[in-house]
Amino acid sequence: MNGTWWDDTLFAGTAAHYRRGRLPYAPGLVTALAEALNLDGRGRLLDVGCGPGTLALDLAGHFAEVVGVDPDPDMIAEAEHGAEELGLTGVCRWVRAPAEQLPHDLGDFDVATFGQSFHWMDRPLVAATTRTLLRPGGALVHLSDLKSEPRPTEGLPHPPVPHAAVADLVRHHLGPVRRAGRGFLPHGTPGDEAAVLAAAGFTGPHRLVVPGGHALTRTADQVVAGVLSLSSSTPHLLGPGLPAFETDLRALLRNTSPTGFFSERQPSTEVFIWHR
Repeated sequence: MNGTWWDDTLFAGTAAHYRRGRLPYAPGLVTALAEALNLDGRGRLLDVGCGPGTLALDLAGHFAEVVGVDPDPDMIAEAEHGAEELGLTGVCRWVRAPAEQLPHDLGDFDVATFGQSFHWMDRPLVAATTRTLLRPGGALVHLSDLKSEPRPTEGLPHPPVPHAAVADLVRHHLGPVRRAGRGFLPHGTPGDEAAVLAAAGFTGPHRLVVPGGHALTRTADQVVAGVLSLSSSTPHLLGPGLPAFETDLRALLRNTSPTGFFSERQPSTEVFIWHR
C-alpha cells in the first residue's frame, strides 16, 4: 500500500480462512477494555480495518451501535454473516471503504479501534481523520498480540505448531523475500505508531497487557486456515500453486502430529489507549 492507494489483493482470498484460522485475542480483553473505557452500553464504536468483524463483534455488547469499516468485500460479507449468527444485525453496521477514505456521514464516535490493522494504512492521514470522528474525550484503541513475550512450548498436550518449518515452506513456494499484495516487504511493516498518533494530536497512551499464556488446541485444518489468512501467504499470492502448497503444508503437519492436533500458547494482547 502506498499513500491512499489500497492494494485490494493484500488479503485477497483470506476472508474464508480468517475467523477459523487466526488466534483469538486474550480471553480477558473485552472486560479489560470495558473497565478501562468505562463502557456502559450507550456509546458508538468505530472499528477501522475490521476484517471479518472479530473485534467489533466481541465488543458489540458494550455499545449501542458498532460500525465496522474494511475495504475488502469478502471481509465485509464475513462480518455480516458473523453478526447474523450472533443476533447482532441491529447493533452492527458494515461499511466497505479504505481507512484513508472514511465516509463523512458515519457520525461521531466514542471509541475507535484498530485491531492489528493500523500498520497497513496511510497512518498520518488515518490518525488525523479518525480524530475528527471522535467525540471530545473519545479514545483511539490500538491492539495487537504482545510480540515481545516468550511463548514456551514445554508441557503442551500436543505437538506445537511448527511455525519455523511453515515459514520455510512459504519461502520455498513464494521466494525468500516476504511478499504482500502486489509488493514486497523486505523490512516488514512500519512500527512506532506512538509518534504518528502523538503528531495527530492524541494524548497518552495508557498501556494495558491482557495476559494469555494458556494452551490452545488447534486442528490441522485450523493451522492451514491460519497460514492462508496471512498477508504473506494468501491464496492470491500462491495463485495456481495453491493446491501444491496446501498438499506440502498438510504433509508437514502430518509428519509433525499424526493425530492432527496441535498446541499453541495463547498470546497476550497489548493495548494502547489514546485520547482525543
